[in-house]
Amino acid sequence: MKTAKSAPLDDTGAGAGESCGAETGRIEDGTHIFPVRVYFEDTDAAGVVFYANYLRFAERARTEMMRAIGVPHSGLMKEHGLVFVVHRCDILYRRPAHLDEVLEVHTGGIELTGTGLWADQIVRRDGEDLVRMRIRLACVGPEGRPVKLPQELRDALSPFAADSAIDLRSKGDSGE
Repeated sequence: MKTAKSAPLDDTGAGAGESCGAETGRIEDGTHIFPVRVYFEDTDAAGVVFYANYLRFAERARTEMMRAIGVPHSGLMKEHGLVFVVHRCDILYRRPAHLDEVLEVHTGGIELTGTGLWADQIVRRDGEDLVRMRIRLACVGPEGRPVKLPQELRDALSPFAADSAIDLRSKGDSGE
């Protein structure tokens, strides 16, 4: 299994939820783990992460996972004319994150379909789940129509496959 070396985070002023440097995160037990620091621009006036910024953290983590496994988005575009678009996103917000905290975005539970995939992403702080997401990505060609995932990509994502998806329901939540 490939593992990308993690560099420590610092206060270099990298943009919204970015890690510092050219870090791609690390891979552990079929999960890509990507650290992000919460910057002022990620928060509201009270220093709490604005809810939509978790989607930005998740997008960055998926992008870096692809880079870590040797299939960067730029390569998919250049070699195959393909891009991923978010088709569906289910999110459960459990706890807030705050200014200057270091979070981890865990990406795994990949389920490949003919023209896309489902991915499970969890934003954690010190091992505690803050946000849980189940995201459906469609693979589209230059005309914006769904296209079949290339075998190269299927092979690269296979170590992240899971038997089941994360349960987005919390205790007492019917999920409806």
